[in-house]
Amino acid sequence: MFRVLRAAGLAALLTAMSLAAAPSAGAETRTADSRTADSRPADSHLTGARPADSHLTGARTAETRTAVGGGTGIVFRLTPTPEQPTGLYICSLTAVGRDAGGNLVALTNAHCFIDEQGRKLVGEKVYRDESPPGTAFAPAPIPDSRPDLKTGVIGEVTHVSTPNNLLNSGPKGLDYAVIKLDESVVVPTNTVNGTTITSIGAPPANGTRMCKQGHRTGLTCGIKLGTSGIWFTHLIWTNGGDSGAPVVVGSTLVGNAWGAQHSSSILDIIGELDANGGVGAGFHLVT
Repeated sequence: MFRVLRAAGLAALLTAMSLAAAPSAGAETRTADSRTADSRPADSHLTGARPADSHLTGARTAETRTAVGGGTGIVFRLTPTPEQPTGLYICSLTAVGRDAGGNLVALTNAHCFIDEQGRKLVGEKVYRDESPPGTAFAPAPIPDSRPDLKTGVIGEVTHVSTPNNLLNSGPKGLDYAVIKLDESVVVPTNTVNGTTITSIGAPPANGTRMCKQGHRTGLTCGIKLGTSGIWFTHLIWTNGGDSGAPVVVGSTLVGNAWGAQHSSSILDIIGELDANGGVGAGFHLVT
């Protein structure tokens, strides 16, 4: 049986009144601290798939590389193998850009890469989720999530911050992770499922309409409510698989969604990356 496990996060509990989905814009997304197990017969298309590292055997042109950006769905922690997984975890990318060292990097949530023992999974290999993105009214079925084996591994986790720990007594963090991408197999895009990110800015004034783009429930929108500690709060629908989704005002990226109507400011995340140094420091959007 095929078992899909959602990455740990915070279950978003919002009313239908706070939900505003785009007419036909599906989006790759994931968020939330709830874990569920679903089952189905093993996907036959995975049987006999080539090894994940086979992309290393030949160079690809820009036209044959896979586009990834803010809102792209990702899968990881595939067990027992990427080719025939019986379990996996899912999240969404916040944004793709370059750091001060010229590395192509992606951001997502930290809690995606923290295991049941609290260990940070630096070094974890990441795949693109090739399942079709969902919408608010038709979320992408979690059991349908699967790794894009044709592209292979798109990157490796290099940093995992302190998670949000909203519902426990642990230290409160901005909940972000850095993935160093493999430019031989991926190419950055600023548009995913109709949502375009062209700039980075601060969270807007309370009452401003903002949206998130995630692989599980696509584009959903709601107003900014206020602040809660180091985070900002809003009425935006999220669901398992949307963790890490970009929160935007127009085409300006303002946050990183992690569930329970909370997000972290992208400017705060970049500030912490710069203070820490290393891969991800000096993050800026690809132009």
